[in-house]
Amino acid sequence: MKREGVDMKAIDMHSHWSTKKGYLWRTHDEVKHADKRFRIKTFYRTEEEMAKDLRKADIKTVLDFGFTIDVSSEELRELHDYAGQFMRGHPDVVLGWWVCLDPRTGLKGLRELERCLKDLGAIGFIANPTGLGIPPTDPVFYPFYEMCSEAKAMVTLCVGFTAAGAGYRGGQGLLLEHCHPRYVDEVAAKFPDLTIIAARTAWPWEREMIAVTLHKTNVWFELHGWPPKYFAPELRWDISRRLQDRVLFGADYPLFDYSRLFSDWESEDYTSEILRKIYYENAQSLFQSLGRNI
Repeated sequence: MKREGVDMKAIDMHSHWSTKKGYLWRTHDEVKHADKRFRIKTFYRTEEEMAKDLRKADIKTVLDFGFTIDVSSEELRELHDYAGQFMRGHPDVVLGWWVCLDPRTGLKGLRELERCLKDLGAIGFIANPTGLGIPPTDPVFYPFYEMCSEAKAMVTLCVGFTAAGAGYRGGQGLLLEHCHPRYVDEVAAKFPDLTIIAARTAWPWEREMIAVTLHKTNVWFELHGWPPKYFAPELRWDISRRLQDRVLFGADYPLFDYSRLFSDWESEDYTSEILRKIYYENAQSLFQSLGRNI
């Protein structure tokens, strides 16, 4: 899939750190649960080893911590500084990173988001509403949406099934409902100048998410966390048709292996033209629409 004039295989809009400091699973129990529930083996890389993994995959990525809604403000700043430092040290493979924090922190959280956007290379704000325990239409989100809209930064809202609480009795009290695409639809309508990325396949609400993406041109659909062979038939159909210019590639490294994921995509019934759009052309269009050339 090498192409003239393109210096990468893909733009990965959603992956994680594989370093011990930035790894998604924070405790021994979380590591055990990931192995038992999702058959995900945890491994750690040094910063240089992680960068080498990304270079080997021939990608440029946008990174997400995914666990920072629960940390103290001091640790949050330290992790954000770490993200900025990692990006500065490896600009050939890192396009940016997502700011994941609890919007209920109010002005303190807003100031931290602003610092990350202005000084540390963050490209936007991300929320997993189920993990937060509130839908993304809650007014506590509005100042964060407004800041991102004014800064021409993106907002990622996770939709559908999530690993947060999965496999526990009562789902640890978390509601999948908060990740329903209906909330993305409402946010997109209330904030038409905001660029929104709906992340994950949205299962079991793929049809609803397809409808929202087709209806709202400020919504894009990013597909990390699922091998393409498990996509619902209606999603697979629309990727090569109505959604072909709106779908973004996400790898979820290190939970998924790049080479295996590329092989899975290329074993599906997609043309090379569609794969180019998924891998990098759509992301290029998205960044260009926000005034960023990559």
